[in-house]
Amino acid sequence: MNSERTPAVPSRLPNVGTTIFTVMSALATQHQAVNLGQGFPDFDCDPALVDAVTAAMRQGLNQYPPMPGVPALREAIAAKIEALYGRHYDAGAEITVTAGATQAILTAILCCAGPGDEVIVLEPCYDSYVPNIELSGARVVRVPLTPGSFRPDFDRLAAALSPRTRAILINSPHNPSGMVWSAQDMLRLQELLAPTDALVISDEVYEHMVYAPLRHESAARYPGLAARSFIVSSFGKTCHVTGWKVGYVAAPAILTAEFRKVHQFNVFTVNTPMQYGIAAYMQDPRPYLELPSFYAAKRDLFRAGLAQTRFRLLPCEGTYFQCAAIDELSVPERDLSEADFCQWLTREIGVAAIPLSAFYGDGFDQKVIRFCFAKQDGTLDNALARLARL
Repeated sequence: MNSERTPAVPSRLPNVGTTIFTVMSALATQHQAVNLGQGFPDFDCDPALVDAVTAAMRQGLNQYPPMPGVPALREAIAAKIEALYGRHYDAGAEITVTAGATQAILTAILCCAGPGDEVIVLEPCYDSYVPNIELSGARVVRVPLTPGSFRPDFDRLAAALSPRTRAILINSPHNPSGMVWSAQDMLRLQELLAPTDALVISDEVYEHMVYAPLRHESAARYPGLAARSFIVSSFGKTCHVTGWKVGYVAAPAILTAEFRKVHQFNVFTVNTPMQYGIAAYMQDPRPYLELPSFYAAKRDLFRAGLAQTRFRLLPCEGTYFQCAAIDELSVPERDLSEADFCQWLTREIGVAAIPLSAFYGDGFDQKVIRFCFAKQDGTLDNALARLARL
């Protein structure tokens, strides 16, 4: 008998393979393409933020912090939410610092959903949502956003609600489409959920990337939603430090208590000096208040360049993603799928993008791809020069 035999392990996620982001980034590296696929900046964060974290390290703030996060950071988060959205969260009982937004979403799902429950996702959706629900043992209920506009279809959402609905995941500004929920959308959702016990997990990681004349409609603005919501945000996105993996969840105390039960055995707590550094950096709100104009300039530069090609631009109301339809392009094989087109674009044109079909459970292909414009202007100019060949 072979003593070195490794026992087989039944997969908790049998349908999960390598993510499209990893695949496309590897292909971009292989072909020395400009990587506009994966959503991360190629520029540095504010040196003042690095200085603040360094100062915390040198002050000896390098051991375990409190499980829910250092008080100074939780207080800064609560103050920001109240100033921007008008709702007070108790920093001690209702704010939890997390190891990024992905952990926050997984923890929110695990703490409230289980076998026999249903959790609604609105497709296209970020790729962690469905595996998170499957890990909880709950059933995924997929409701499509309206193709083309990606606006919520409340008739379909109403039809998907059932006595087993435990939660609904919403995302605004929306990745991958860049659509932003309106005040009317939020009020409609509030009205729809009022007679139910369904919770809301509101993914708001791009909250500071909403472009004029629109504003971010946080679930915190709406009492009927705030009372049932885990609100998730990300310092990685807001501070241009995606690799730091620091985010937070704001939720009513009764929900936060359940969230923290999972959080403490999931990651326990989050990098100490970064928490102190971010808390100090947040004392000046200008960096995040100026973020919409910063990214709007990059969006406008990129859109102006793409407008010179045969890509058909979709609206970009928020996020740092621009979607474009490929149905009017002349390529060697006109009927390429989105995924095949993105691979062709990377190999032959030298620009990497992400197919929107990767954000649908059934691979729905509407001939739309997603670019990330969170890049230096020189990077965008380089990409646009290559895309001008199309």
